[in-house]
Amino acid sequence: MKLDLAYGKTGLSVEIPDKHLAGVIHMREAEPVQDADAAVRGALTSPIESQPLVEIARGRESAVIVISDITRPVPNKVILPPILETIEAAGVPREKITILIATGIHRPNLGDELVELVGEEIASRYRVENHYSEDPEANQYIGTVNGDIPVYIDKHYLNADLKILTGLVELHLMAGYSGGRKAVLPGIASLETMKHMHGYRMLQRDETCNGRLHGNPFHEAAVKVARQAGADFILNVTLNEKREITGVFAGDLEAAHERACEHAASNTLVEIPEPVDIVVTTSGGYPLDKTLYQAIKGFVGALEAVKPGGTVVLAARNDEGCGSAEFEGLLRRLKNPADFYDIVAGPNYVAKDQWMIQELVNGLHRCELLYYTDGISDDDLRDFLVKPIASMQEGIDAALARRGPDATVLAIPEGPYVVPKLTHEVTGLYSWRAADASA
Repeated sequence: MKLDLAYGKTGLSVEIPDKHLAGVIHMREAEPVQDADAAVRGALTSPIESQPLVEIARGRESAVIVISDITRPVPNKVILPPILETIEAAGVPREKITILIATGIHRPNLGDELVELVGEEIASRYRVENHYSEDPEANQYIGTVNGDIPVYIDKHYLNADLKILTGLVELHLMAGYSGGRKAVLPGIASLETMKHMHGYRMLQRDETCNGRLHGNPFHEAAVKVARQAGADFILNVTLNEKREITGVFAGDLEAAHERACEHAASNTLVEIPEPVDIVVTTSGGYPLDKTLYQAIKGFVGALEAVKPGGTVVLAARNDEGCGSAEFEGLLRRLKNPADFYDIVAGPNYVAKDQWMIQELVNGLHRCELLYYTDGISDDDLRDFLVKPIASMQEGIDAALARRGPDATVLAIPEGPYVVPKLTHEVTGLYSWRAADASA
């Protein structure tokens, strides 16, 4: 069977022999809203467990609208104009409105990227700022969460009279789902805060995983932080595989977000009867596969579908290379996955971006990873604990040869935008995580 896989902006094709193919999973068919602009405006006037935005905005002297950064395909050019028109009609002057890019700990989005995010008209007419997580002057201490985690939040956000969060709700390997409270944490939180929130022990718990909100310690702490920082209104969307809007959810921070998560789950969590020998997957194509750091999400999303000792074959463009200097530096220190635990398991060790390496090495305990990219050299991939392949087809053929004539293959062309879940609960699926978390 010939399959088209998401890869950069162009995609790529592979052949998987029918006799080995156990299935191909996609996001479930979800019809786009017929009129996206009307859907957004309707959500602003009839929100979930909230007053209409125009009522909330009346009497406010300033406003901040938080948007996702370039790594998320949020349709800002569709959702921002109705929000801006609404709050200006309510009396908030344009010069007192800030659009804040929730970069998290990523790099800023400037120049052409900024225009790509919001459109030429908004970029030229409104104040658009990037969040800088490592600048102590840009963030303000607002207290603690869970007793001992210091919380520093972007001053642009804290100083605004009206606080609005936007974003895309999709599966997330740590928070369960993106969107909602995640626009605040990690979106506009400081690196010092995220060192704790993405710390070793927080992420080594089985509950910190894809598709789970209730009982997920990361999600629950993030909600507390967002409430502490303040959030007057949110507007989140869901998308289908064509990146078309399938739902608009506005209103209360938690109620609207949970409604969006329910909608996302119905389209993106796909049950499978049993794990397979080989999973062929991606990092979702542009913009999510710009770096190895982001591409690890595609690997993690495939783990429940692969047998212990099996193989994941993954494609990611990585046109921006590995990721941050800190991420790359720590990866190069590791000679094997076990080295990671020796370095970071101590109570006082926290390094920027160590969390995604943690997800990588946890996965490598379960299976091998064959990795195709034309953005990183083979030598560097080996330094990053990843086995390079010259093409996706080569990787698939090699995995089939290794696993034998009865090998089974599951394909996930859209990578982390859809996640396979076994139909029955598997005790100890991530047993090493539970053990390490209690050590």
